[in-house]
Amino acid sequence: MHFLVINGPNLNLLGKREPEIYGHRTWDDLWALISQDIRATMPGVELTWFQSNHEGQIIDKLHEFGFNDQTGIVLNAGALTHTSIAIGDAVAGITTPVIEVHLTNVFAREPFRHHSYISAHAKAVIAGMGLGGYKAALYHLAWLLSASK
Repeated sequence: MHFLVINGPNLNLLGKREPEIYGHRTWDDLWALISQDIRATMPGVELTWFQSNHEGQIIDKLHEFGFNDQTGIVLNAGALTHTSIAIGDAVAGITTPVIEVHLTNVFAREPFRHHSYISAHAKAVIAGMGLGGYKAALYHLAWLLSASK
């Protein structure tokens, strides 16, 4: 199995941007913890992560990984979640399961964050669990892919 984690705009600023909301750890710090845990509990799983501040690059990555029955995608599209019909369409157009993840509870934040163009096409939505949301998404993808065999 191969899991891809896609992070959208401004997630490259974790640890610097609004640490009172997003925490003090950088994405590299978080990725090290996630990878260590997943590799220890799911040997043989390949993990890749990708971050872009550009909508088209995220769509291209979804298309690249989107038609493999041994692949799962964790997508935190950041603010594009609430604005990008194109990313929602890309998720709808692929066969690889996608789990939508948000570090914070978007429903406890500004009203514009309550709508997602991705959720209707995702296998699950996880919000407000911080780093744990990524881990939960990866475990759920492993379960989905194992159950489909």
